[in-house]
Amino acid sequence: MTAEGHNVDEKLMALGRDHGHYFVKKTFGKPTYCHHCCDKIWGMLSQGFACEVCNFVCHDRCLRTVVSYCSGVALQLIKNPVAHTWSEPGHIKRKFCCVCRKKTEDTLSIECEVCEYYVHVDCQDLAVSDCREAATFVPSLDKVSHKQHHHFREGNLPRDSKCVVCKKSCYSFECFTGMRCEWCNITAHAICYRQIKPECDFGPLRKIMLPANSVTIPRTELPMEQLLNISAPGSSDARKVSSPSRMDDLPSSEEKVRDDAEILRIYDGNSSLRNQVFRTASVPKTASVEQIRDIALRRFHINDVADKYYVTQAPFEPTDEEEPLEDPIPLRNMKRPEGKRAQIFLRYRDDPDKAIVKIYGGWLRIPVTFTEIIVTKETLVQDVIRNALEEFGMDGTTWNKYNLIEVSLERGVAERTANPQENMLQLIRNLRKDSLRRYHVIRFYLQEKEDPHDHAVFVGNLPVSLAQRQYERILLKLLGAKEKPFTAIGPIYFEYGALVITFNTPKAATAAVQRLQNAIYEDKKLIVLCLPNVQSHMIPPDVEPLLVLVNVKSGGCQGAELMEAFRRLLNPFQVFDVLKGGPLVGLYVFRNIPKYRILAAGGDGTIGWVLQCLDIAKQDAACFSPPCAVLPLGTGNDLARVLRWGGGYTGDDPPMDILRDIIDAEEVRLDRWAVVFHEEERSQPPTTSGDNQSVETDQMMNNPEDQTSMIIMNNYFGIGIDAEVCLQFHNKREAKPDEQRTRWKNKAQYLKIGVRKALFDRSCKDLYKRIDLEVDGKQIDLPPVEGLVILNLLSWGSGCNPWGTAKEEQFQKPTHYDGLLEVVGIPDVTRLGLIQSKMGTGIRLAQGGSIKITTRDEWPVQVDGEPHIQPPGTITILKSALRAKMLKKAKKSRRSATNSQAQQVRAVQSEGSPSSHFHTSAYLGIENMSHGKSTPEELHSSAYDDEEEMDAFL
Repeated sequence: MTAEGHNVDEKLMALGRDHGHYFVKKTFGKPTYCHHCCDKIWGMLSQGFACEVCNFVCHDRCLRTVVSYCSGVALQLIKNPVAHTWSEPGHIKRKFCCVCRKKTEDTLSIECEVCEYYVHVDCQDLAVSDCREAATFVPSLDKVSHKQHHHFREGNLPRDSKCVVCKKSCYSFECFTGMRCEWCNITAHAICYRQIKPECDFGPLRKIMLPANSVTIPRTELPMEQLLNISAPGSSDARKVSSPSRMDDLPSSEEKVRDDAEILRIYDGNSSLRNQVFRTASVPKTASVEQIRDIALRRFHINDVADKYYVTQAPFEPTDEEEPLEDPIPLRNMKRPEGKRAQIFLRYRDDPDKAIVKIYGGWLRIPVTFTEIIVTKETLVQDVIRNALEEFGMDGTTWNKYNLIEVSLERGVAERTANPQENMLQLIRNLRKDSLRRYHVIRFYLQEKEDPHDHAVFVGNLPVSLAQRQYERILLKLLGAKEKPFTAIGPIYFEYGALVITFNTPKAATAAVQRLQNAIYEDKKLIVLCLPNVQSHMIPPDVEPLLVLVNVKSGGCQGAELMEAFRRLLNPFQVFDVLKGGPLVGLYVFRNIPKYRILAAGGDGTIGWVLQCLDIAKQDAACFSPPCAVLPLGTGNDLARVLRWGGGYTGDDPPMDILRDIIDAEEVRLDRWAVVFHEEERSQPPTTSGDNQSVETDQMMNNPEDQTSMIIMNNYFGIGIDAEVCLQFHNKREAKPDEQRTRWKNKAQYLKIGVRKALFDRSCKDLYKRIDLEVDGKQIDLPPVEGLVILNLLSWGSGCNPWGTAKEEQFQKPTHYDGLLEVVGIPDVTRLGLIQSKMGTGIRLAQGGSIKITTRDEWPVQVDGEPHIQPPGTITILKSALRAKMLKKAKKSRRSATNSQAQQVRAVQSEGSPSSHFHTSAYLGIENMSHGKSTPEELHSSAYDDEEEMDAFL
């Protein structure tokens, strides 16, 4: 369903003031609301008007001011069609179908993942392909001359929506009404929205919105789902079951037929007869040929001059001939084989010598929507291109720089490039003869052959740490090519077994994607993505686009729901699923933007993964260190707690409020530390749990000569009792991941493991005797402790503070940017439980910027919640040259903070993220405490105001 707007051109069809509706006066015997003004149609037997096609209802007084087009013609009025990305079929509550205006919860329905478009599965044929244009870059236009317009969508407004014109409520639970902009989210009555200026400024999210005019997408034959990296497995099934022709032929419709009427099968062309795709209609037995023709036109939603069409009797057998219907009573003499209904063809009266073709210039971004070209028997496609360019006021002699694209709007948007030597008149005739409905939803567009887009394809799940030549050989083998079909390879992310290959033509890129997307190498299915391209010079200087990286498995189904919400609020090409190619995909797309922000939605593991990928990708990026905000979806979420983003997303905060908080957030620094493991020489490999061996291999950079490896730490390090509990929980979750899917279950499992260790297993009781601790070169005498925790954050184990809040002159006030680590001892598992319940603290041992632990036995250790067994040797923790900028949520009142923490106590799903820490490459460095460019003033600017505030927050 659509309304008057910038993407609608009524000149495409000759419509009257009724906007394509077939209004009839109707008496309503139950409460009914006007779809135009939202008011109730009053009266015991109230009268109004209703459209026979789309069920639009309105007052008599509103009939003259209707702005909504009938769904029967809306599809053909869109100037620049954009395909929707459909979800799986389901019963969607509290929404209305955008085609028939009835509630979606009554029957199977689907929704667009990118815009607020809902439609019954049975109505999908008439869905309007007017999804948001999220990639509109044109080389000939700059950011001053290119204007962003509102994209108004009718109906399904949020609750409590207010009209920006009259300030009254424009939401209705009773009917499909009201207008809302898909970009800036302003709402208005249908009767008021004409008064709104057409230009859109993206509303409150302008500062983080990736403008559509800065994005290009590759001209490929790939579906929009693949370009947006959206998995919609149910969409194909929905397309199979949504044939309205079959649904109309159910016995229930036959029962409603009057005695003086007959049901006919109507075909619109040879193709529909071959495939048995038809529509049924109830026709009076005494109907004339003209009446039957008009009914057939209406069933196929063809709004055209009726005299151009005629009807014939469709043959039942291939050898039968097509017979015309004759008055006065044509149905009397029609053939009806036993058990079958009469069937007719709807045909077009072709002129044998000429035809009129509409040529659109939508992609050229010219003021004229279309031009009409007369074609004859001698007219070729190249002649049409030349004539259309001249009609558009362009140079017709440059026709060879353009293609004529045949675009079908049937069930989405499908494209075909016409051959320049193809006969245009014959092409039109074939389309009309095959299917009149399809002919009416096919358009011809002019398009420049030169594509401003770099056809970049991301390929992941390859073996790690190979040479470039080895990767090239693998790709050539999978593509089945002897010579390189791509023009360039790189960057190559060796640590992740991922790379980017670039093609010079869309045809080559499409062929490669289709070949690789089903390829399997070493029992792993490749991750293949066709990437958008961002033109950074089109982004206004005061805009910092937000790169959204979501772990959809975090928080149960919360990650998937948030990703859908962010796609609808922002440009969908700035939202990425990290499980499909990792954070590197989004970082590559944003590589040319000089200033942007990141939102990482997931647990602590996801945040660490994003920061690790930033370390790799920033070497070739225009923005060396973009600030990163955290949306906590995991179990611990300790970094999110320190940065005021909360202990876990509960769903109470609307996604719009989250994005507004990111705009207002302040930048702070986060210290990062290199944990270097050096093992003693041994004749046999260390004992590790089976599952952790693969994790450790992925995380660490192993050197077989000196047995040294390194992990980057952001939050904390543990050795002993806390790491052992973490390791046992990790092994249990890896063995049975479905049993550990909520925060409460995770914490209950921790408690169970802790009680068992307190009563039956004290394997770490001699830890203090078997390790040595040095802090800043000074030996520390250890008291009887079963574990050590080294903190970069004053939040550990889901918001606990082992360091405590008491002031002590011996130590400085700890922060996450002071270049110091805090060392805490844990006497036993009982004290560990008291710390977890926030009823006790650990033993403060030391504070420093360089820590060395020497072990004489193998011990469980954990870095940021990722555990493993570490053999005897040394563990050194030093300040890393890698730094991170984080976004800290703006301070709220104490009451708001208390309410927020109360809401976070609710149980939500836990994180299922992949391993969060990978080894770093050669350009990861280590520095001492004095290294860096931060001044004391910069470090102090983001500190807590006082100790009491910090205590209240933790």
